Parts: sequence; C-alpha cells; structure tokens
Amino acid sequence: MLAGFAALAVAELVAAGVRPQASPVVVVGGASIDQTPAAVKDWAIRHFGTDDKLVLQLGILAVLALLALGLGASAVRRRAVGAAGVLLFGVIGAVAALTRPDSRGFTDTLPSLIGAAVGTLLLHFLAGRLITPVPVADSEPGDWDRRGFVIAATSAAAASAVVGRVGRTLSGSRAGGAVASRQQVVLPRPGSPARPVPARTALRVEGVSPYVTSNKSFYRVDTALVVPKVDATAWHLRVHGKGVTRPATFTFDDLLRRRLIERDITLTCVSNEVGGPYAGNARWTGVRLADLLAECGVKAPSHGGPADQLVARSVDGMTIGTPVEDIMDGRDAMLAVGMNGEPLPFEHGFPVRMLVPGLYGYVSACKWIQDIELTTFDSYDPYWVKRGWARKAPVKTQSRIDTPKPFARPKSGTVMVAGVAWAQHRGIDKVEVRVDDGPWQEAHLAAEDTRDTWRQWSFPWQATKGSHTLTVRATDRTGSVQTEKRARTIPDGASGWHSVVVTAQ
Repeated sequence: MLAGFAALAVAELVAAGVRPQASPVVVVGGASIDQTPAAVKDWAIRHFGTDDKLVLQLGILAVLALLALGLGASAVRRRAVGAAGVLLFGVIGAVAALTRPDSRGFTDTLPSLIGAAVGTLLLHFLAGRLITPVPVADSEPGDWDRRGFVIAATSAAAASAVVGRVGRTLSGSRAGGAVASRQQVVLPRPGSPARPVPARTALRVEGVSPYVTSNKSFYRVDTALVVPKVDATAWHLRVHGKGVTRPATFTFDDLLRRRLIERDITLTCVSNEVGGPYAGNARWTGVRLADLLAECGVKAPSHGGPADQLVARSVDGMTIGTPVEDIMDGRDAMLAVGMNGEPLPFEHGFPVRMLVPGLYGYVSACKWIQDIELTTFDSYDPYWVKRGWARKAPVKTQSRIDTPKPFARPKSGTVMVAGVAWAQHRGIDKVEVRVDDGPWQEAHLAAEDTRDTWRQWSFPWQATKGSHTLTVRATDRTGSVQTEKRARTIPDGASGWHSVVVTAQ
C-alpha cells in the first residue's frame, strides 16, 4: 500500500510538470470510459449523476489498493514478483496515455513510468526490511528489524504525502494562465441582443425549476476526468474539410471582434431519463456558426454543399458530429463565448463551446472546441456514434413534474402541481395533467420566451385523501403529443410520460 501510494504521489508530481491530463488515474480512467459499454455508462449517469467521474476515480483507487495488497504479500516471499507487478501497472498506465485521443506522445507516459519505478524501488526496499535478519547479538534467528521498518515505512508515507501535495499544488498553478485569461475577458455588447424575457415567463410556484438556470446549477455531463483549463490567449479554432473553399483559423479575439448574438436556449442531455435533471436554460452569447461557415465557403447540403456532417473536436480529443443542414437552416447555432452574462465557466467549455438549439448535446454541444472539420456521415463516425448512439438526435418533446416530489405527503385540498416542458426549436403548445386514471386536464402555461426555451406550467389539483398518481404530457407546436411509449436513453433519447406518486393527508 505504501509503495502504491508513493507511486501515485510521484506520478502526480511528474504530471504537474507534463500536464495534469497525463496522470495515471486520469489516463486509465479515460481509457476505462472509452471501453465501457454505452449501457453501463448510461447506468452510471442514472445512478451517480454528475458524481459518476468521482465514483470512477475512487473505484480505480480501490482496485489499485487491493492489487497493491496482493503484490505486497507476494513481495515478502519473492521481491522480484512484487516489483514486476508494480512495473506492469506502470506500463499499463503508459499504454493508456499513448492511446488517449489528446495524447502528446512519450511525454505523457512519463508520470506512469516514473511513478511505477519509484513504487518498485520502495516495495523492494520495504519488503527487504521485513525479511532481513537483525544484525545484533541478542536477536533470535529469523527476527527482523521492526523499529527500522516502522521508521522507513513512516518516512515513506510522509514523503509521499508531501510529494503528492506538491504535485497537486503545481498542477493548480499551471492552470493559472488560463484562469487569468478568463478573468481578463470582457464580453462585448452583442450586436443582436436577446429580446426581453416576456412577463409571466416565470411562475410563482414553490418548487418549480427556475426559468433561468444559474451557471453553478447547470448540469454537466461529459467524459473529462480533469476539466480542461485552456488559456484564451493561446486558443485558436481551425475550420477545414470537405467543401471548405476558404479554410481559416480564428483566435479568441477574432471571435470577440465579430458581431455577437445573444439568445436564451435550453440545453438537454441525451442521458436524461424521463423526469430527469439534465436540462437547463441559460442566456448564451456567441458567434453565429452559420455565418462563420459561410465565410469559409461552406454550403448546406440542400444548397449543393458536399458535406452533410460537421465534426467538432475538443482539446481533450472528444469528437461530436452535427448535421450541417441543422446548423445552416436559420436556427441560432453558435460558438458560445458567454453564459448568463459572463465568460463561459471552465466546466462548461471556456473559452469557446458549440451549441445548436433542438439537438441533444452529444450531437451539438462540443465544449472546449478547437477544430471544425466538414465531412460526411458515411465517411466518419464521431465518439458517441462509435459507441452505439444515433448519428442524428433531435430533442424529443418532454415534460416533467417538479412539485410535488415523488412520495410527497401534501395536505388535502388545493395542491399546486408544476414543472417544465420542452421541445427545443419546435416550442411547447400545451401541457396536460392526469390524476390517477382520470381525464387529461389542461395545465396553465407560463408565457413563452422563444421556441428554443422550456416553458413552466402549473395545475391546481384538488387533492383528496389517499394515494394518487400524477402524470404529465406535453404537445409541441407541430401538434405532436408526447408519446406514452417508454424508451431508454440509448440510442437517441428517452421517451414516455413522467409520473409521481403522492399521498394526500
């Protein structure tokens, strides 16, 4: 255990000098995510939510601890076996580092290899202290130096703790330039500001989701074990590929000098279960993506363009494929630089992220974007498509009961049932509520901001004593009623009606 702790501590220190993303836990965790079946990922998000990455990292550490115990037991008998086992794990970490999409080659293997080397030497040394006889006259044959072992083990633990702490501190300081660059950003006044939010958009009902989701509360679902912290002054975006007659590279300042748009847009994750929390509404500021592509010579497929897929690449190697036609059909697809009036938080893609209203995030919302390639769906499968998700994924019409909560015990009489409904880029036309097996009754809809945002709704229920099931469904602006048919999130989003069971007192 001590040798394993030392190996990880030294690896963290080396990673601070290379880059935090080269840490063995991070590269092995990333490789584990890539190899995990889509159904298992979906299960992890459903059960652990935004803590799924923490659970994965703790799981890796737990496995390493168990393996360390086994190797330690072997090392007491045969030191070479234990040492070889530690080195093997270093090699596994190095291979994982080399296979990451954002790998920087040999330098990314150094944390795993150097950490394993230190762990091997320490294991060999400590195991030797356990089996070496005490060279004193009054010792019994086979005795070992308990005092010397305790001193050596304690010293190793203390040194490892210090080294690990220094590594974490240095990793944090490496991000100082990125943090400073974000602090220095002053978002220009948008040339096309969002229209004022209509009155009565937000209902005064306790328990309903706020109309605008704060940056702190906005959901985060991605595969990054370490949030990339990119220096905006060094960032650039490359646009190239099929049908791009004028390839170009843009800096962050280039984007800020362009005409910015400001829009209220609701985003939804495809991993959101019926009634789930992975939806949020924010005011985004950015560059209209269709205009930028047009300047590079890109045409929509409906206008003769040869590319039907835009592949966005993140600094961490993530690839996301988006239909070009959806980007250039007039909707407010953008390269966002601001969120709710401030520069993007690092967790949500600073310095620049992409978003397209009406599409689930895994086919539209590339965070930490650095490359745009125009291609075709036939010639390239992005990250999630390779793992069984659909190539195209328009947001499904959904509605959710926010209050009362499941298994609530409200007093009988008038109980306000309320929640939100969304059908981005189509808009919500009607929300209905059903009590038990009774008739559908129309709920009151709050005012609509835009068809790209969710709408709050409320329904005054005259509750009678006993257990009741409340169900909600929505109808979008095209006249399509939310389907009752239950579907899993895989491959293109969950469907079904949201219900809660409550007991009136």
